[in-house]
Amino acid sequence: MRVTRNMGVVLSGLVLGFLTTPATAQDDVEQQLDELDRRITRLEDMNAIETLQRTYGYFVDKGQWTHLSNLFAEDATLEIGGKGIFVGRERVLEYMQTAFGPDGAPMGILVNHMQFQPVTHISEDGREGWLRGRAFVMASSGWGLPLYEDAFEKGEDGLWRINRLTGPFTMYTNWDGWGENALNNTWPDKFDPPPDLPPSVVYLTYPAYYIVPFHYPHPATGEVFEAGAGEAGAYHRAPGTPEQRQSQTVGRTVNGSQPIMPPGD
Repeated sequence: MRVTRNMGVVLSGLVLGFLTTPATAQDDVEQQLDELDRRITRLEDMNAIETLQRTYGYFVDKGQWTHLSNLFAEDATLEIGGKGIFVGRERVLEYMQTAFGPDGAPMGILVNHMQFQPVTHISEDGREGWLRGRAFVMASSGWGLPLYEDAFEKGEDGLWRINRLTGPFTMYTNWDGWGENALNNTWPDKFDPPPDLPPSVVYLTYPAYYIVPFHYPHPATGEVFEAGAGEAGAYHRAPGTPEQRQSQTVGRTVNGSQPIMPPGD
């Protein structure tokens, strides 16, 4: 583009105006740019966490257990259903390969691990993240509905990894259908290997219910969500029985009113 004499005068005036802009105005611009950069980084981190969670599901689909374990931080924890807690990346891999077989998708086995409804948050310092999401699992052995409340950490290399994966089942059943054949998927001794720690909570699947505590407060009121005073679904025997009273003491770390992420974060 040819710059005319008049255009040159205008451009010179703009440059001069910027150079003579009061320091407070320049500070405001810098502040706005810093805030924009922070918001963009936050959105990128939220997207990275959701991608990481979905990648976990795709690795489950085809039995890619080694690749799956490398999504976890070195000291991460894994808790699926009511099996108990496995501590560390190596134990995550051992659990997957022992319970579900070696890496790879064997003939005649179907597993589709579909994930929906992510609600994602990032800590103020950008080093931690949380995601609540739902999965629909179709497998040759049956189908189920786990609800994830997972935590993530950003490493020194700038990559996000799973720090805590927790997936209590809402429903688990064989192919005859959940209406009449809903199964309890909370047996700690269902299959090897044994966990490092007991389950974080003892609960029942459908037709009972267990409301997994939310990692975030109410988005409109800021209040901590309370799942209710009743104990429905959070025991494996009828109320008042010795087994039910014992279940309340086994690794019970949350009661439905305690946020995993403090309000305001």
